[in-house]
Amino acid sequence: MKLFRREDYLKKIRGFYHDTEIIKVITGVRRCGKSCLMETVIEELKESGVKEQSIIYLNLDKRGFRKINTPDQLEELIDERSASEGLKYLLIDEIQNVDGFEEVINGYREDGDYSIFITGSNSYLLSGELVTKLTGRYLEFELFTLSFPEYIGMKKFLGKPVSPDLTSEFDQYLAEGGFPKALQYEGNEKMVYIQGIIKEIFQKDIKKRAKIRKTSVFDTVQRYIINNFGATMSLTNILEDLKKIGAPIKRETLNRYINLMVEAKILYPCGRFDLKSRRSISGEQKYYLADPGFYYALNTDKRINYGPALENIVYLYTKSKGYDISVGRFGKFECDFILHRGLQEYSYIQVAMTIMGSIETEDREYRPLESIRDNYPKYLITRNDPIQYRNGILHVNIAPFMYHNQEF
Repeated sequence: MKLFRREDYLKKIRGFYHDTEIIKVITGVRRCGKSCLMETVIEELKESGVKEQSIIYLNLDKRGFRKINTPDQLEELIDERSASEGLKYLLIDEIQNVDGFEEVINGYREDGDYSIFITGSNSYLLSGELVTKLTGRYLEFELFTLSFPEYIGMKKFLGKPVSPDLTSEFDQYLAEGGFPKALQYEGNEKMVYIQGIIKEIFQKDIKKRAKIRKTSVFDTVQRYIINNFGATMSLTNILEDLKKIGAPIKRETLNRYINLMVEAKILYPCGRFDLKSRRSISGEQKYYLADPGFYYALNTDKRINYGPALENIVYLYTKSKGYDISVGRFGKFECDFILHRGLQEYSYIQVAMTIMGSIETEDREYRPLESIRDNYPKYLITRNDPIQYRNGILHVNIAPFMYHNQEF
């Protein structure tokens, strides 16, 4: 079966296809497309002349491999399939299913004739022994759900109709999210599919690892954070809000539950940064969703709340481009995002559904950017406004900007 090729990620990995020293670690939330990316790598290896018997591919979530959960079982399975001489390509999906996999993988890396690729659905894959034993010997490639240009590209790939109105397509993308397989479904089926992903993450990436006795309390916390994505939060104000709705919880338990959701890649924390002192601000931060579909799958109200939804999409888009991201504060003003990449590469972003309607609205969105006095690029992103020119700030509409895969 022909696969949709996610070129933005493949081009990052290609240079390491034949590297036996570096383990290629592909991470990302469940169902974001890691297995398909791995299968695409296999396709490209074969196209380059690598023989099929030199490729060992194991998906430990698939029937037949689910009972492989010890290092010895994993090693035996790999050895059974390592018949060929010379360079071999070892690709293992959902390797975190095997406790203690690190020793096995490091052993094959040290053999010197394996190019190794592994995937995992949670960030604790890159904690503990893997980091300790393999520092400097692995690279992480984080995979996200479909970006807007990928969403359009996959619709065309599947033979789905695509509107010539980019804003209309973008609104649909905001509501549905970018889980690749969700594009194969229509209407309510999409929501049911994404609800299933949330349950799968809880069962496989949270409950299995952390002994959660009160699942109803965890569900309440998860729903609260998801419903308030993009809002500035602290543990203190979350505790107060949960108490008001009759769901009191201990501070350490709340902190643990949030960390579990971050590790399972449901949530991404975005800290705040003071531009004057050049220091992080502790205590308060925002949380963005791994996919906007999570919000709409858990809520009966399907109307788009453009403020946080647009921020969320910008956050994921910039993360996928390799930027470090913070919420910026400059005196009494707050800038939605500060992007940082490389040694001295900064840019600033303000996101608004629209700046039309009144001069006060326009000023409110421009003022935080105008208060920053350095010469790094400053962007005002709107949904679909007439483009303005003011004080060197770059005004762009989000759909065409992302569709053309532009960078900040």
